[in-house]
Amino acid sequence: MRRTALLVAGVLLVAGCSSGQQAAQNRQGQSGFVSGNGNVSTFAAGDRKPAPELTGKTLDGATWTLSEQTGKVVVLNVWGSWCPPCRKEAPELVAASKELGSAVQFIGLNTRDLDPAPAKKFVQEFGVPFPSIYDPNGKALLRFRGQISPKAIPTTLVIDKNGKVAGRVVGEVTKQTLLGMVKDAG
Repeated sequence: MRRTALLVAGVLLVAGCSSGQQAAQNRQGQSGFVSGNGNVSTFAAGDRKPAPELTGKTLDGATWTLSEQTGKVVVLNVWGSWCPPCRKEAPELVAASKELGSAVQFIGLNTRDLDPAPAKKFVQEFGVPFPSIYDPNGKALLRFRGQISPKAIPTTLVIDKNGKVAGRVVGEVTKQTLLGMVKDAG
């Protein structure tokens, strides 16, 4: 009897998670996401892999290209306005970008916002001072296959001055973590 009760509880728990995720997907019009746990990976200079070429239109209509940033450390943050962990980490990214100033280029990669209006509202609400490439269908994100899971939102990469990935945070990033990663990448 106890075994049956545990089995039923397990099935209900799984069903509850699935229906909760489905309800969230229906509200957001999104295909879901998997938020990481803030797992930090750093890579020694000799083990770093090149970041793929990234070019796109920003939310304000300008063109941004990663290869034009050679010689600068770049912080790439993948986010969506529909993503609760992205909202939680936004003030941390803003604070880090302000503290690091123009020595580091921050760029957002806004994904799966099918309409740019919510993404623009997010940027305004959190006072995000750096540009974000608008990638509604995730094509730019898919270029990072092997370095970023397309469903692990948010994810932040730190790209060294030579265009190689020096570190990655899967999940929410904190200002202190980011400052340390940028220092290590430089």
